[in-house]
Amino acid sequence: MSDPVLVIAVFTVLAVLFGVISVSIPRIVAPSNPGKEKQRTYECGVVVKGDPWGESRVQFYLFALVFVVLDVESLFLFPWALVFRDAGILGFVEVLVFLAILMLGWAFAWKMRAMEWE
Repeated sequence: MSDPVLVIAVFTVLAVLFGVISVSIPRIVAPSNPGKEKQRTYECGVVVKGDPWGESRVQFYLFALVFVVLDVESLFLFPWALVFRDAGILGFVEVLVFLAILMLGWAFAWKMRAMEWE
């Protein structure tokens, strides 16, 4: 088995078989007796009342969006921290500009009261 194409083919076949078997066995083994209680919507142990397509407040989405933006932006800082010594003064200035833009966005979200719960 020194041929790389053969090794990749074997691992591809094994991966596909693993996926097919993982999906097929529960369908074969697990009992299937759907009823009214099993088909009901379950949300954290709370009985759902009203229309499931009801409106949600925009503040939840704004808060989530601010969180995702800050989270993704912080991920960009990790590679920079790894090459901090090699980046030099230009890399340091670029990160300061990056952080300034990030703080402007955060200040705008704060000003628009996106992070307040009412």
